[in-house]
Amino acid sequence: MNHEHSNCVVITAHPDDETLWAGGTLLLHPDRCWTVVTITRKSDRERAAKFQKAMEHYGAAGLMGDLDDGPQQKPLRTVDVEDAILDLLPAHRYDLVLTHGWWGEYTRHRRHEEVAKAVVSLRESGRLSLGEIWMFAYQDEGGRHLPQPVAQSDVYTRLPDEIWEHKYRIITETYGFGSDSFEARTTPRDEAFWVLQ
Repeated sequence: MNHEHSNCVVITAHPDDETLWAGGTLLLHPDRCWTVVTITRKSDRERAAKFQKAMEHYGAAGLMGDLDDGPQQKPLRTVDVEDAILDLLPAHRYDLVLTHGWWGEYTRHRRHEEVAKAVVSLRESGRLSLGEIWMFAYQDEGGRHLPQPVAQSDVYTRLPDEIWEHKYRIITETYGFGSDSFEARTTPRDEAFWVLQ
């Protein structure tokens, strides 16, 4: 990150995505103005409370939407995801946005892909003024292993031990995922992003 990245936003599908895929980046840059938006789970009182506790670790403003996140994964229209994001954001200009990759981070969660598409569409249409877009760069080779950072990504950071440990505690203690859960076993020690200028 550089000095131009002062007003920053993380836009995700679910509470905990911000920590899994970018929590170390937020912890490494506490001097930036962070806003974190998740488009689902606002009406899930337990998950919403945990999300707000996680935001305290980052010194970030956390905002939640309530789009469908049912197990059926019924497709959402891009415009509906765009509108949900715009309704949540307190500003319409950000120097940097961190968000999901085009194909998500693992096989397969439709909401991750829909958020990525909506964020890029918002910038291209001019409905949202964004500087750089950093898309989470992880893959699981079609579900053959846990998600791993892409070594050839544009931004690749090895997290210092204390930062990774803090991130892991947010996943296991703040969000409450057990040590044998997908989330805890996945929590990357390295963070990676594709950059869209």
